[in-house]
Amino acid sequence: WCGKYKRVRHRGIVCERCGVEVTESRVRRHRMGFIKLAAPVTHVWYLKGIPSYLSILLDMPLRDVEQIVYFNAYVVLDPGNAGNLSYKQLLSEDQWLEIEEEIYAEDSELVGIEVGIGAEAIQRLLQEINLEEEAERLRTEIVESKGQKRA
Repeated sequence: WCGKYKRVRHRGIVCERCGVEVTESRVRRHRMGFIKLAAPVTHVWYLKGIPSYLSILLDMPLRDVEQIVYFNAYVVLDPGNAGNLSYKQLLSEDQWLEIEEEIYAEDSELVGIEVGIGAEAIQRLLQEINLEEEAERLRTEIVESKGQKRA
């Protein structure tokens, strides 16, 4: 919006310079809508804020979450039948390449292993959280901790 028309008296006019209808800024913002991104992104407020909401929700250290988001480490989403892997375990690039070679070897018995990296992996981890179950667990924990203080 170029700012040629100011105030309410010009409401409804379409600016000939920039082609935008003259109206309130909140109306323009509402009409702008949302952009569908090709891949998920992690918002820095939830990652870097103090406290880091993502690290708390995922029950992982902030450094580990940052490693995943910034594509420095892979995270195990499903260990499958691999005995040496666990859920939410971080893997370096080299570790993942070794495991990948084992998976695609002809005599491999490894099945169902899933790893992820970046915001897509974070999104998947967040989707696997049962919020109702977690809320109930926290409620009982709060009630129990209040009872302990009185004793």
